[in-house]
Amino acid sequence: MFIMNTLPTKTKTLIIKCLVEGMSIRSTSRIADVSRNTVTKLLVDAGKVCSDYQDKALRNLNCTRIEVDEIWSFIYTKNKNVPTAKNPPRQAGDVWTWTAICADTKLVPSWRLGDRTSATAIEFMDDLRSRLDNRVQLTSDGHKAYLEAVEGAFGGYVDYAQLVKIYGGSADLKSESRYSPGKCNGLLRNVIEGNPNPDNISTSYVERQNLTMRMSMRRFTRLTNAFSKKIENHAHAVALHFMYYNFCRIHQTLKVTPAMEAGVTNRLWDVSDIVKLAEDAQPAPIRPKTYKKKSDISN
Repeated sequence: MFIMNTLPTKTKTLIIKCLVEGMSIRSTSRIADVSRNTVTKLLVDAGKVCSDYQDKALRNLNCTRIEVDEIWSFIYTKNKNVPTAKNPPRQAGDVWTWTAICADTKLVPSWRLGDRTSATAIEFMDDLRSRLDNRVQLTSDGHKAYLEAVEGAFGGYVDYAQLVKIYGGSADLKSESRYSPGKCNGLLRNVIEGNPNPDNISTSYVERQNLTMRMSMRRFTRLTNAFSKKIENHAHAVALHFMYYNFCRIHQTLKVTPAMEAGVTNRLWDVSDIVKLAEDAQPAPIRPKTYKKKSDISN
């Protein structure tokens, strides 16, 4: 087993590749032949620098169509089980990741972890607005928290519509289908503000991004024991995922990464570049002072 300060860059790169491809902490530790603590430590270090880097790089974006949505997960245990859980952390329970995606470049410029209330929606929309350099067409689902948040962040400088899906159940549904969405019986396109193009009122891309998140982060996979135990590690995993998605992963349709398509970078990043960011952010090791022997001084 390697300890963190002697872990080769090649091994760090392997660990990050495993994590961004949907492997758990335990399986990653077995493949890389390192301890689980080492994997977690690297996840934390990489997540911090990925969050900081994207916060600075994803600015002044020339997006024209933005789709937003929320994806559910939980920390330690689900909300209903928190009262009976043994020593749950303060942040235990349901957590929602609010995401935005540019429909043209497939870039994810903003995300926010929190509950599903208006307070989190306001923080999310304020952050999204601060990254955009022009008027956009914005589409969300019918969640009411968006109404106040969009108005507060954009004022009247947005073309905003909500896409409301009407679901219906069926009498012959089996028990195993309860984790699947109901049958969609129709769509309502509600124009809230501005003059959005009806053909571009859609949440298809952001919903597909939600699937990518569940496939690429083990802690988002349903019905497993790979859920997050700490909100901090959950946030680091999300930041690492979006760094890899935005800068390293070539989009199948675009043939380049979303960051390249959006003009944020002019090169294809590699996972080793993420590792280098994490390494460069580490403080220099403090080496013990050496003292000469009296016999050496006398000579």
